[in-house]
Amino acid sequence: MTFKKFTRRDFIGKTTASLASVAIYPKVLDFNKLSTEIKLSENFHNSTSNFSTEVERLPTEDLYDYHRRLSTEPVHIWRRDLKTQPKNNEIFITDKDWGITWANNSGTIIENTVLDFRDYLDKSHNVQVSLEKKDSLHDWKSYHRQIIVGTKKQLNEYGKTLKKTKDYEIHVTTDKIVVCGYDERGTMFGLYNLEARMNLREAPFLPKDLKVIRHSLYDTRMVLSWLGWMEWPDTLLSHLVHDGFDSIFLGPYTNPNGDRTTAETSTDNWARIMYRIKKQNPEKIKEVIKRASKYGIKVYTPIIYQYQGTQESEKGLRRLVKDIVNEFPEIQGFILLTEGFWYNKLEDGSRGSLEDKQNWIRNWTYAVRIVEEECHNINSNIEVLAWEYSIDFRPQNAETKRYFIQQLPKKSTPMLTWENGKSFEIDNMQGYLRDYSLNQVGPAEVTDVQIDEARKRSMKVFSKVDTFVSWQYGTSPYLPCPYQWYDRYCALEKYGVSGTLESWSSGYKPNFISQFRAWTCWTNYPSRDELLKQIATVIFGINQQEKVLKAWKHFSHAIRFVPDTGPNIGTNNAVGNPLFFQLPPARTGTFNFAWEDPINIPFNPYWPFTVSRMVFFPDFTNQVNRAEQYARSATGIVAANETKILPVFLIFPRIIDE
Repeated sequence: MTFKKFTRRDFIGKTTASLASVAIYPKVLDFNKLSTEIKLSENFHNSTSNFSTEVERLPTEDLYDYHRRLSTEPVHIWRRDLKTQPKNNEIFITDKDWGITWANNSGTIIENTVLDFRDYLDKSHNVQVSLEKKDSLHDWKSYHRQIIVGTKKQLNEYGKTLKKTKDYEIHVTTDKIVVCGYDERGTMFGLYNLEARMNLREAPFLPKDLKVIRHSLYDTRMVLSWLGWMEWPDTLLSHLVHDGFDSIFLGPYTNPNGDRTTAETSTDNWARIMYRIKKQNPEKIKEVIKRASKYGIKVYTPIIYQYQGTQESEKGLRRLVKDIVNEFPEIQGFILLTEGFWYNKLEDGSRGSLEDKQNWIRNWTYAVRIVEEECHNINSNIEVLAWEYSIDFRPQNAETKRYFIQQLPKKSTPMLTWENGKSFEIDNMQGYLRDYSLNQVGPAEVTDVQIDEARKRSMKVFSKVDTFVSWQYGTSPYLPCPYQWYDRYCALEKYGVSGTLESWSSGYKPNFISQFRAWTCWTNYPSRDELLKQIATVIFGINQQEKVLKAWKHFSHAIRFVPDTGPNIGTNNAVGNPLFFQLPPARTGTFNFAWEDPINIPFNPYWPFTVSRMVFFPDFTNQVNRAEQYARSATGIVAANETKILPVFLIFPRIIDE
């Protein structure tokens, strides 16, 4: 199935059920112009079955077609609604004498952003503007019909209240627009905010009295690529900064310099997993870093090492860190995730006595200290992010998690997993989130305790937190639950989280939820309802706004009752995940963009197209109720053996229907 680019008029007169279906799949999935434009039949009738018939008529999409489009097609598309007229309190940017002015001494980021903004006006609104560089912007008051772009150092009278990188202010009058950033990255995000405002208006109109100062709420907003392990084309980099991201995480589970000492010498179970990961090419890392710098994008990578507590092991870790930092001086920070950076046996951090767990934590945090010391001996600005994901995150383990924060070196930054382990009640049974999940807003009880302890030590807090797509639904491009997402954004702001890693396996791709999220990452953003009304109107038309908002509210409410809270077959229900009723024939498979190297992967012979936990295998002898076993393991519900969990799964579809 392919996804078409719908127009607003396509949805006039459609039912709420149809709109709910569309809310998951078509135009809102792809804001980029698709290669095939198919108009829905004018005699469309108000029924879900007819909607499905129309969708089935769309041409087949070849494998990786969307990868190709997102990698190669223009970032900006037509967004103008020609019927929209400026209001009395708005200015209209036309191609009659309007231009963009910036300073000669500007760097690559501003140069790149100015060209992008000109392209946006041209491609999205058919407005052509002139470009002019000035030796100085100090005489900006004399400019007319100009968009003046600069930093607080370049623009006198502006930027006096801007505090840190990414902060910006926008001033609009009848004949000029001033975009002033704290630094070049702030200026970039200010211009992109102008684009976002025009996108919501569907025209190059702005309030003529707009004066807004916006402070960035996050030092870092990091993301992985949806396209693949190391797939970072320029178009994707451009898309993500338009959505307010400023950092990327390169090469999960690999050292940036290609070192595979742990993977190839250790007999530990986790080292065997590392062995299956593709070999990193250091030149690829350098190439992505260079291209990302044009967009002001910071780069983070992992460090992979098994620390064993011996002098020899410590020397090896110090040597590895020094080699990486010296070879890649541009890397902003290193994420020390226990899945790849661990002490002795990974599972020892979550099992055994309290004393055993604390001993593991002390040794692991000592390894973090080694990394921190070697990094800061070379560059004191490098961030060392300690992410202890694998330590038991159930609510009753809060004090162990607090102990972890207490043991961290002061100059490192805890990277906390936001919602995992959060307790909940469903059908009068108690459970906890098994993995990344949107069911609960968060934070988890253990995360709450950790943030409290970090504040006592005056430490910043970063968090791995999904914001537009959840690994709980890893095969979906985004989850259309904006009200639930918004509550999570507010919680992150309330808890003062300084940096985020906002996706994991599913990665980033353009979608309306990530655009919605971008607004909430600076101060002085519009209200939730105002934003969602405008977004719904842009996508579906003013006549369907109310129905779409109602559908989004239903989705946002229903997600709280999904019984499966982990990355399992119950939620990651891709087309490629079958239900077996008899033993299937053996098959083979190939992965082109996966993190793992197909040469080293022990394929499941019956269904190798996804990992085994995504495939449901019944007991073909009918001796064991595998469905009940699955429901018990996937929900996180803790109940006696005689209590059946499977009925919870059977109730949930009725909740959706109602």
